[in-house]
Amino acid sequence: MCFRDNGGSSLGKGVNVRSWWLRAQAGIRGLNPAYFAMVMATGIVSQAMLLDGADTLSGLLLGAGIAAYLILAVLYIARFLRFRGEFLADAAEPRRAFGFFTFTAASDVLSSRLAGDGHQLAAAILLGLGGAGWLLLSYSVPPRLATRNGTQPTLAGANGTWFLCVVGTQSVAVAAASVRTPAPEALAALAICCWAIGVVLYLIVAVVVTTALMHYPVRAAELGPPYWVFMGATAISVLAAAQILKLPAAPLPASVHGAVSGVSIMLWAFGTWLIPMLLVAGVWRHLMQRVPLRYDPGLWSIVFPLGMYGVASRQIGAALHVSWLVTLGRYEAWLALAAWAAVALALGVSLTRPAAE
Repeated sequence: MCFRDNGGSSLGKGVNVRSWWLRAQAGIRGLNPAYFAMVMATGIVSQAMLLDGADTLSGLLLGAGIAAYLILAVLYIARFLRFRGEFLADAAEPRRAFGFFTFTAASDVLSSRLAGDGHQLAAAILLGLGGAGWLLLSYSVPPRLATRNGTQPTLAGANGTWFLCVVGTQSVAVAAASVRTPAPEALAALAICCWAIGVVLYLIVAVVVTTALMHYPVRAAELGPPYWVFMGATAISVLAAAQILKLPAAPLPASVHGAVSGVSIMLWAFGTWLIPMLLVAGVWRHLMQRVPLRYDPGLWSIVFPLGMYGVASRQIGAALHVSWLVTLGRYEAWLALAAWAAVALALGVSLTRPAAE
């Protein structure tokens, strides 16, 4: 009797282990290229809490962001080695390809946050990883999409994730302006150049995505959280501008001071104008079109813009001595924290549900 019970228990454990392994394999095979947005969101909310004096909470979020970064890095490497076909297919899929830029942005957001704590070596390493990823993706993803063979034109797949190339570019500018090295002028030049490239890219991508929205019918299910990156790209451009405005006096930063100030305010205003539109789109999607609201990796693409908007507002307000922008950024940061907690809770529920079933 005991023998049969033990055997049944062993068999049950074996089935559970095999089931878990199959689910893990399936998860790695279908891993969303934009999952590093979770690290981006966690890192920027950590930065927001640090600015507000909540050091302990900020440190906990930073630890969570670093842990998520390392875990995701291992999973992406495993996916590339084990499921290279699916990995490369995503790089040629217009709706998913730009998601790989979240690796660049995640690296640079953590770099900027660590630099604020004085961890300059770790910040420099992450800046190097983010910059290398940005170069590789910038010169591989767009050409691959332009030369792909598919049943539909590439423009038909243009969506909010395309703004991640702007976010990735501006993240390099933010990190470069935050890290302190023996060659500050070189990093200042890198920050200014990446900021300028990011602004131009934003204009180009905005035209392309808007054209796609007008030309191709968009289903409610497709008008999802990634479109918040439309606003998030303006916010990180503003943060990069604020960091540039705080650079030590030198000929190059001084020569662009006026342009950076003016463009940053224009981008902040436009990003602010986008927020009600995005909220209305969400109401239309979930309440009127009945699209179920459940956990999806894309939800981190809402948390990141919210956190970035608060930090950017606060930093540009401090740089330009506009007190109400600082106040707005302070209060908005706690809204971003609430959004982060809600999405993190939804992630936790989604991870435990398969085991319960």
